[in-house]
Amino acid sequence: MANEALHRAVDKAGGQKPLADLIGTTQSQVWYWLERSKKGVPAEYCGPIESATGVPRHELRPDIYPAPDLKPEEAA
Repeated sequence: MANEALHRAVDKAGGQKPLADLIGTTQSQVWYWLERSKKGVPAEYCGPIESATGVPRHELRPDIYPAPDLKPEEAA
């Protein structure tokens, strides 16, 4: 799920390079997170990715950020 979330973030940003530019890293680092990293996105980049693309941090790193407990109808 985390890798799928990062793919969505890349798509929303318009590619690996645009996402990297938005969050202050390099395209090669984004590629590494997608293709090689066992843990995925480092925690310090989850917030910036969420802000830039709307992909929630709990989807990027569910091992660190728990999913919110509220159901959509309770949040409204």
